[in-house]
Amino acid sequence: MTTISSPTLEPSFDLNGKLALVTGATRGIGEAIARALAAYGAHVIISSRKQDACEAVAADIRNNGGKAEALACHVGEMEQINVLFADIEARHGRLDILVNNGAASPYFGHIVDTDLAAFQKTVDVNIRGYFFCSSLGAKLMAKNDGGSIINIASIGGVAPGPGQGIYSITKGAVITMTKAFANECASMGVRVNAILPGVTDTKLAATLVHNAAMLGTMMPRIALKRVAQPSEMAGAVLYLASDASSYTTGVCLNVDGGFLAG
Repeated sequence: MTTISSPTLEPSFDLNGKLALVTGATRGIGEAIARALAAYGAHVIISSRKQDACEAVAADIRNNGGKAEALACHVGEMEQINVLFADIEARHGRLDILVNNGAASPYFGHIVDTDLAAFQKTVDVNIRGYFFCSSLGAKLMAKNDGGSIINIASIGGVAPGPGQGIYSITKGAVITMTKAFANECASMGVRVNAILPGVTDTKLAATLVHNAAMLGTMMPRIALKRVAQPSEMAGAVLYLASDASSYTTGVCLNVDGGFLAG
């Protein structure tokens, strides 16, 4: 019987020549991801709601020898999403990496007390924003050599935390969205994956991280017995963004210190 062997390739994390867009990139996990992508050679578009905050991060990356520019966008606003991707196409004519990270969590409390405004804002940013950034991003990637989309979901999408009902619901949708886009965009040369961060020391998670009672309920389930730092999410994204993961799509990778293993 004749067997066909796959070529032996050296895993490459080199991102030189790649153009990356990171939403919500001015602090926390998004900023850490943007800095890591730039450190491995990507030209990174720093995007978030405020242009001055975007420019501050981009300037610091440039001052440290990286390549970055700032393009503000509120991913909860469809018009701004359309303008962002039109601007990227006009400036660069391509996109290789998209990290959907910008998220909203305006309400913390019992799920039945979620008001319409909080519900709508969370859905608009975390579901609609991710969906249409992915749609426009995939179309732009397909015009060239394809690309990689990485969604930042959450362990809450699998195991909803108390007081995080609507946020967890939207992150569950991101997990399903990742698989749906992966199935339908493979023929376009676009890979789509997600990471599921655990409890991470960010402003978004401050309600958990700095609440001793809440953290006390979660810590027994975290095998590594500590809260993550934003930089600890960057390695997983670097893998999924690079050619090292060229045969990986539709994966939702837990980066949670073992929380979901328990």
